[in-house]
Amino acid sequence: MTETAQPENEEKACTVCSIKSDERILLSGEDKGKQVWVCVRCLPILIHGGH
Repeated sequence: MTETAQPENEEKACTVCSIKSDERILLSGEDKGKQVWVCVRCLPILIHGGH
């Protein structure tokens, strides 16, 4: 899985599927010192891994 950090001035989007915060709830996190966002649909993939 490739994750990209979101610049502060850009609209927030899921780092996994790129869906925007106006379409789905996003949760913030930190990866290698940079803020990242993940939507509630992609969160289980990060927790349990892709099957």
